[in-house]
This record gives sequence, C-alpha cells and structure tokens, in this order.
Amino acid sequence: MNPLEIIAVALGIANVGLLVRRSIWNYPFGMAMVALYFVIFREARLYGEAGLQVFFFVVQGWGWWLWARAGGLARMVSVSWMGWPARIGGLVLVAGSSLGIGWAMARYTDAALPYADAAIAGASVVAQVLLAMRRTENWALWIAIDVLSIWVYINRALYLTAGLYVVFLGLAIAGLMAWAKAAREGEAIAA
Repeated sequence: MNPLEIIAVALGIANVGLLVRRSIWNYPFGMAMVALYFVIFREARLYGEAGLQVFFFVVQGWGWWLWARAGGLARMVSVSWMGWPARIGGLVLVAGSSLGIGWAMARYTDAALPYADAAIAGASVVAQVLLAMRRTENWALWIAIDVLSIWVYINRALYLTAGLYVVFLGLAIAGLMAWAKAAREGEAIAA
C-alpha cells in the first residue's frame, strides 16, 4: 500500500466532508490532497487525472478566494441553482472535452484508459468550477464522476482510492441534498 495514497485518502475525506458543510476550510485539505494525487496518478499512468490535479490546485485557490469574498470566513456560504442554458452548456463542455481529450490520449500517449480518464477529467473541470461558484448542480456531476472513478481505480488496482471514491459518492449525495435544501431556503448561517 502506498503511504501517499493513505494520506491523500484521509485529506480527501476531510476536504469533501467540509464541502458538504459549506465550510471554507475545505480548501487547505483539498489542495494538499490534489498535490499528492498528482504523484499517485502519474505513477499509475492516468495522465488525464494527473494533469487534472494541477488544475484542481489552481481552481481550489481561486475557490478559496471566492468563498472568502462571499463571507465564508464568518459563516457557511450561500449556494444557488444554475439556469437551464448554463446546465446545457456545462453538459456540452463535458461531452466535448471528454471526447477530445480521450481521442488525444488514445492517439498520443500510453494512457491506460484514455476515454474513461478523459471523461473524469472533463467532467471534473466543470464540476470544480461549479463548486467554486457555489452552484448546487456541482454535486450531481460529482456523483456521476465518482461512479466512473470507482470503476477506473479498481481497474488500475488503486483500491484505497476506489474506496475513497465510494465515500466521496456518499458525501456527494449528502452534499446534493444539503445544498439543495440550502439553495431553496437561501440559507447562509454562522459557521
């Protein structure tokens, strides 16, 4: 068992658990987790996933700043829903990036699972941006990502990471329920 993977799993559980609670303090845990997963995924030849960790690191810094500006240092941040045009646009971005990145990885690299890896990467980019912008739909996208990720990580013998994504799946379902309720009620309470 890779000690880096054990540490990354613990950081990931803390990160997503704090996200469900709409706590700004998820970001330090998330940034540490993605730094470790960059190394783990590169070693497993999941290049889309490895590259995605660099993106996650940068976007988590941006999200931390956005959440602080939205009052996240003093209270749980408020969340909202997207309109239908934005939802459709997000799905088109996911599909296009998944196919394009998958084709490029299949053609130009020795990626183990190029299209599945690309689908996870493309959808994760959109989901992470939605998360930083505090849009409730991010959780529905994370649910789909987690289901595909579990299969990919089992296929690559990353069993602890697959287990983490089972936990992430449960947390994403809880996050969707909690954020949907908060969006309905316009809730932003003291942290």
